[in-house]
Amino acid sequence: MAKSSPKDINELMLRAHNMAGIRLADIAMDNQIAVPENLRRDKGWVGQLIESELGALAGSKPQQDFIHLGVELKTIPIDSKGKPLETTYVTVAPLVNIQGLTWQNSVVYHKLQQVLWVPVEGERDIPVGERRVGTPILWQPNVLQAQQLQQDWEEIMELIALGKVDKITARHGEVLQLRPKAANSQALTESIAEDGSIQLSNPRGFYLKIDFTQQILNNAFG
Repeated sequence: MAKSSPKDINELMLRAHNMAGIRLADIAMDNQIAVPENLRRDKGWVGQLIESELGALAGSKPQQDFIHLGVELKTIPIDSKGKPLETTYVTVAPLVNIQGLTWQNSVVYHKLQQVLWVPVEGERDIPVGERRVGTPILWQPNVLQAQQLQQDWEEIMELIALGKVDKITARHGEVLQLRPKAANSQALTESIAEDGSIQLSNPRGFYLKIDFTQQILNNAFG
């Protein structure tokens, strides 16, 4: 049973802090959600569980999870030393109809204006239900982080506009990267070719690199 959406940021943060130290199995039982044996086929399960517990509204829509509060929710799997175990998915990248798109009106910009980070134990030797939720962080990018994000986004979007989407690797970008985003490599979507025509490519997503999210956690927890 999904919770009602929080009225304000204080209520959201109270709910998030109340989860800290709690096992996923207990949160799942409270929400009448079955716990999968592993996350191989249920990659988004932890995020969906936390969304349900906190009363997030957006689901997979290209907007913030708590749009009335201006807050995006991101769960982040960490190891025993507090290091993020994987990159963080932000949103699908637009590969066509991008004339006039600027950083300030991009989905990446809007989603990263204010993020509620919820760390969760992610080491594979801990059964899914036994993993505990960590202390939440309400984060806004500082001046340097905002510049890094904008610069990476603009450089990647320029390559997409020039028809070089298939030449972009995960090494492009200091803090933000572009990677294939699909259940399998057969999935195709329209993108711009080098001669300006339309070609078919794998869908792409924007991801935050591990070093960047590590810095956010370090800054929050010293």
